[in-house]
Amino acid sequence: MKQLKKFGLLLCAFSLSCGILSGCSGTGGKRIVRIGHNQSTNHPTHIALTAFKDYINEQLGDHYVVEVYPSELLGSQTDMVQLTQTGAIDYCIASNAILETFSKNYEIFNLPYLFASAEAYHHSMDDPSITDPIFGSTKKAGFTAVTWLDAGTRNFYTVNRPIESPADLKGLKIRVQQSPTNIEMMRLLGGSATPMGFGDVYTALQSNIIDGAENNEMALTDNGHGDVCKYYSYDMHQMVPDILIGNNAFIEGLSPEERDVFEEGYALVNRVQREEWVKAVGAAKDRAQNEQKVNFLYPDQTPFVEACMPLHQSVLSRNQTLQPIYDGIQAYNKQYPTETQ
Repeated sequence: MKQLKKFGLLLCAFSLSCGILSGCSGTGGKRIVRIGHNQSTNHPTHIALTAFKDYINEQLGDHYVVEVYPSELLGSQTDMVQLTQTGAIDYCIASNAILETFSKNYEIFNLPYLFASAEAYHHSMDDPSITDPIFGSTKKAGFTAVTWLDAGTRNFYTVNRPIESPADLKGLKIRVQQSPTNIEMMRLLGGSATPMGFGDVYTALQSNIIDGAENNEMALTDNGHGDVCKYYSYDMHQMVPDILIGNNAFIEGLSPEERDVFEEGYALVNRVQREEWVKAVGAAKDRAQNEQKVNFLYPDQTPFVEACMPLHQSVLSRNQTLQPIYDGIQAYNKQYPTETQ
């Protein structure tokens, strides 16, 4: 099965590359710009990328045609990052956990309880002195981050045990993203980390392979997890951005005038996605409470934070280049402290 999937990825890369190199038949010689992501067509990410597509097609339609491929049509996120590396596609949305495998600088965003509040998170992510050393750290890998997308707060949700303290996680198998930082977080909190692809989570919950997962509210509704999990605990352990990455060769091949238009497009993606995210989360929470009958809990965050502090110290001692970035985030945390329910 793995060999078949690998063959499919190679075939996809070959087909896309041929389309690029052959002059893009059917588009009048215009350069096709392909963007892939793993969300549905009603997700804020797709809405934002569609706005980007429309903007670039309007401004540079004589030379470029942007195409957006949702719902993993071009493969998993890992597959799409590899396709972006090679230039088979031009952009994709990547999770921070995947990017951490290419650059240890991304490790900082996976630190649990890094941001004290949503305001501290947003101000930090909008500060180039914080993001530039991270976004540019994958250039040797063939791609660069061009903007960030709000993925909300990640919280624990479980099938039949409410999580109100770290002790409640003991003995539970919790799906986490495939990141060393996330695995260590679960160890410190007392749970058993079970990394797996996001597409496998619903079946794993339904068949009791895992006891719970951690994600934002939209996983309950858009992915049906709230049909199985009836407890959602706002421990707010992570505010981790998704990242729009672009192939370096494509970006560097743009003229200065084209580059300016694309930069404006990146800013549009960020703005539209964040606006749509707020609306989508509100609707998801309402549906989860009233239709799926999910119970929302607001535990004291303090014992969770204290349990995970050794991970902060470990990461910073291992990668000292992150210390100035961490200090910059802490300054925003002081300015925008933890929200209380």
